[in-house]
Amino acid sequence: MPRPTNDDRLKAIHREALEQFDRIYSAMEEERKLCKEDRRFYSIPGAQWEGKSGEQFANKPMFEVNKCYAAVMRPINENRNNRVGADFISKDGMKDDDLADACDGLFRADEHDSTATEAYDNGFEEAAGGGFGAWRLSTEYENEEDPDDDKQRIKIEPIYEADQSVWFDLDAKKYDKTDAKHAFVLTSMTPSAFEKEYDESPSSWPEPETSTQFDWNTPDVVYIAEYFVVEDKGQQRITYQGASRDELKLWENDITPEQLSEMIATGYHEVSRKTVKRRGIHKYILCGNSVLEDCKTIAGKYIPIIPMYGMRWFVDNTERCMGRVRLAKDAQRLYNAQLSKVGEISAISALSKPIFTPEQVVGLSELWAKDNIANNPYLLVNPITDASGNPMPAGPIAYTKPPEIPEAVAALLQITDQAMKDIFGNYQETEKVVSNISGKAIELAKANLDVSTFNFHSNFAKSVQHTAMVWLSMAREVYVEDGRKMKTIGATAEDIGSVELGTPTKDPNTGALVKAVDFSRAKFDVSVTVGPSSVSKREATIRALTNMIPLSQDPETQQVLMSMIMMNMEGEGVSDVREYFRKKLVQLGVMKPTDEEKAAMDAKAQEKDPNALALEGMAEEAQANAVKARAGVLKVVAEVEKIKADTIKTLADTDIASTKSAMEVAEMLTPEANALIPNVGEQ
Repeated sequence: MPRPTNDDRLKAIHREALEQFDRIYSAMEEERKLCKEDRRFYSIPGAQWEGKSGEQFANKPMFEVNKCYAAVMRPINENRNNRVGADFISKDGMKDDDLADACDGLFRADEHDSTATEAYDNGFEEAAGGGFGAWRLSTEYENEEDPDDDKQRIKIEPIYEADQSVWFDLDAKKYDKTDAKHAFVLTSMTPSAFEKEYDESPSSWPEPETSTQFDWNTPDVVYIAEYFVVEDKGQQRITYQGASRDELKLWENDITPEQLSEMIATGYHEVSRKTVKRRGIHKYILCGNSVLEDCKTIAGKYIPIIPMYGMRWFVDNTERCMGRVRLAKDAQRLYNAQLSKVGEISAISALSKPIFTPEQVVGLSELWAKDNIANNPYLLVNPITDASGNPMPAGPIAYTKPPEIPEAVAALLQITDQAMKDIFGNYQETEKVVSNISGKAIELAKANLDVSTFNFHSNFAKSVQHTAMVWLSMAREVYVEDGRKMKTIGATAEDIGSVELGTPTKDPNTGALVKAVDFSRAKFDVSVTVGPSSVSKREATIRALTNMIPLSQDPETQQVLMSMIMMNMEGEGVSDVREYFRKKLVQLGVMKPTDEEKAAMDAKAQEKDPNALALEGMAEEAQANAVKARAGVLKVVAEVEKIKADTIKTLADTDIASTKSAMEVAEMLTPEANALIPNVGEQ
């Protein structure tokens, strides 16, 4: 039997992919249509009258008072003011702060450089409105204009209309879809753009062998799909040992013949090999007729598509989701219908109009027609007579009645308005600014999130957490060049730094020499924090510190509080001022210095100030003089003691009768000698 060719393999893959997509699309089509309908309902003018409700009001006023828009925008605005941050933490409890900080900084830098906020905001808005949103991670060359530069960066990109373009394996039940075996991302193109990109004519495609529900090719657009397949394959992990007993562990499929020859030439030899199950993601680009491109295995071990749900559950073994709009659509339609009916009634004249016979207004019709404009002091009518010629009353024979709003319509307006408040929450009341209410109370009211929107923020945090995990798995394969310098961003956008990959350092846990930033060692979990934006946090901090100043009478404490207030100030040209007060707090020991600040402080401590040197010399000279003076005093003391001893010896030679007199003389000499000795302790 002949071995299948690569074309045969791609045809089999294409056939299997179409079958998988058809199963997914047929199961999820109606659910995803509801998501799209919800997004149109709150965002497109006139969409609330689409369908049968619009047909019933044909040729009648159709007003829209869109209450759904404000209800959707509230969680969206809350999310933009309460950004989610991801932090990498040790998986096994062992501290590796330098590597974790490097991962944090590089992840934030990739978010910043790829404008990830656009991807996050779009995904969140589609999930809040329709129930499902998504974004993606991919790699791109850092310098596409340099053919010799193979360095790549990871970027985070939006996926627009994810409810119509992102389709996961039906067997995947987890929120983040890490259990999915395959996924599709559809992109629409015009036929002319398709021909230019792939040098094929979509009109020449033969009909697929099996019928599918999805139209891959229409006169207006052509759909292509990115097809991601999870591959779990056993691969050989080979360990090589060098002459200096160092080891290299490499995948057999990743070793090129040139690399192997170089390793053998430099003294490396194989010491062991192990079969390991290795997870990879294979990507294909296909259309309705064929596989357009085999992109091979991409970086990372997760499908790089991040789903975001509004509210999500499984019913009848089918994934269901919805946003803020779904449950309020009927109430919104009824509210619009009743409002339009009131508007139609109000458009009819509200005045009672007199009714005359033609004879009464002959020649006077213009006078009556222009009365509303001219505001005449009186009006005239022609007299009329009966059949016998007798005059009759000249007044109008009747009056028209102005239209009245039915009580049922007014009641329905109130009921539907209350129904939407019950669904969305009466957020208008929390946004009123009432007099004589403290600023603190208003701040607490604004900070209290509506429980009906908390689910969106919780799901968004889970999606960002999965984004960081996918990024880390891709970084292990993309950020591998030793000596490569890369930009990092700290907790604030102003805190910009850099790291160098592969720099040797000492492991604080084992003492072994390792690479400081080595993503092959980056085995972290991800924690996420949801909080107010940087500006909001700084404003709250300033208010809290300002209120604390009167509570302390200690000048040093007040100085610390004032310095912290200045550090948190925002505005044009205050960055230098903030830096000055940060250094001041570091010098006071309030803040922990960074490595750069600590090195600068140590260097400054080693430098000798000229004034300090002069004072130090003067102190040494004074000390030498004091020592010299003390030595002189000790010499005088010794001489006095010698005189005293000689005197006593001389007196001892006299007769016993004169001993008493000699002792008295000696005693008289002692105070005089003591007077010659200054107080040494005062020198």
